[in-house]
Amino acid sequence: MNPSHTLALALMTLAAPSLNAQAQPTMPETPSVAPQNAMTNSGAGGRANSTYNLNFANATHTSKTLTLGGQTIAFRAYEHIVYVQHPVDAKYERMNIYIPEAYFKGKSIGHFTAQTAPIFMPNAVGGYMPSEPDSPSVARDGHNPNAAFIALSKGYVVATPGARGRTTQDEKGQYTGKAPAAIVDLKAAVRYLRHNDAVMFGNAEKIISNGTSAGGALSALLGASGNNTDYEPYLNALGAAKARDDVFAVSAYCPITNLDHADMAYEWQFNGFNTYQKMIMPQMIDFHAERKMETGALTATQINTSNALKTLFPAYLNALKLTQTNGQPLTLDAQGHGPFKDLVKSYVIASAQTALNNGTDLSPLAWVHLSGKKVTDIDYDGYIQANVRMKTPPAFDALDLSSGENDLFGTANTQAQHFTAFGMSNSTAGGTHAAPATVNMMNAMHYLSSPKGSTISAHWRIRHGTADRDTSLAIPVILATTLKNQGKRVDFAMPWNVPHSGDYDLDRLFAWADTISH
Repeated sequence: MNPSHTLALALMTLAAPSLNAQAQPTMPETPSVAPQNAMTNSGAGGRANSTYNLNFANATHTSKTLTLGGQTIAFRAYEHIVYVQHPVDAKYERMNIYIPEAYFKGKSIGHFTAQTAPIFMPNAVGGYMPSEPDSPSVARDGHNPNAAFIALSKGYVVATPGARGRTTQDEKGQYTGKAPAAIVDLKAAVRYLRHNDAVMFGNAEKIISNGTSAGGALSALLGASGNNTDYEPYLNALGAAKARDDVFAVSAYCPITNLDHADMAYEWQFNGFNTYQKMIMPQMIDFHAERKMETGALTATQINTSNALKTLFPAYLNALKLTQTNGQPLTLDAQGHGPFKDLVKSYVIASAQTALNNGTDLSPLAWVHLSGKKVTDIDYDGYIQANVRMKTPPAFDALDLSSGENDLFGTANTQAQHFTAFGMSNSTAGGTHAAPATVNMMNAMHYLSSPKGSTISAHWRIRHGTADRDTSLAIPVILATTLKNQGKRVDFAMPWNVPHSGDYDLDRLFAWADTISH
């Protein structure tokens, strides 16, 4: 909220009567109500042919209290707000906004007031699938509060946007959520918040984006591509608010990003380890879903593919011209060894040391070298072998167009496409190649490598567990190192034995958020 506008409290208080609903600590069901800000609604299911008002002052609310884990929060819920004038699919292009009740009574929460409270913006995207807005609730484990609940309890305004995804279709069967739809939608949500900064509690100059997996990649992409004109035609077509779309800070858990270089990075890590435990799930639909594992061994053809992809990675890595804090170039030789590999290894060692300091018994792990209470080294190959390859090569741009990422880069009339030169030249499905500009618009590294024209977030928190096998360790290390080289404030770590997941350290997440927001 812009501190110079004091009319906001009156506008928001008068917006709608309180319904005083008592929220229950259960996962929310898909809302069946229509979006609340429709001006006309001639389209079926809230889809095309509708026009929506982008003025938050007209939004209505429900007053709620919610008790989880012995803690009670009171807040106002402004839900089902479509954040663009002309949505393609208003089921997903909508947002829920939650504001602590204390702010309507002139109170502060911790260091924050109604004018200074940061806006925490978590997305629920997994597998680049469509996602509806989230709400304060019980977390994925069925016991602990989720990030939205914790954020509200600490005085943050919470805005949870939905977004289209790779499987959304219109009434004619055309795909409406292929790349770059998801990032365009999230940018439009940011623009809505900035557009309404004068009449909405919370500070739109302190938007903190949060996401996991594909959602982590989109969070990073928001932070890397702020205000870039590449997205302007898409935003204009949706009738997005005429406002900035850069964000203050980024929280990204295990970001599935840099997709056009992720195959070579995966084989740089796992080449030579030819057994796998593969996740069986239709097109990698959702990182929340139950994972059934299949054990197998690479075929001779897959081994050859792995060898070919591994050889491509050093040239890409070296072209980035990354450096260590002391200026040492982070490079790899033709065999994939060198200072960059040493850096990746150092993060695993640091994670092991933290685990040891916290009382974890590492002695059963033969690949961890200990001297008393100090981790002196790790056998890197032993660590990779113990972690076990999860994906067969290519890990992302499948030669038969079977991956979720192939699906992401389809078009309105084409379900799946290749998005790398290697995938296209070795296609077994006669596939077509996604437009290079579209591939770029889904990759945070594209905008960090060529930062001209983008407003890049100053604050970043990136987490990738040491037991995460969904993408190479190199991918988050490249992202974090690039940001550090550009002078950004980066909090990067590899939590010990954490698999592909997010929001597992919310106390630490919000301690970081509090620190950067004061």
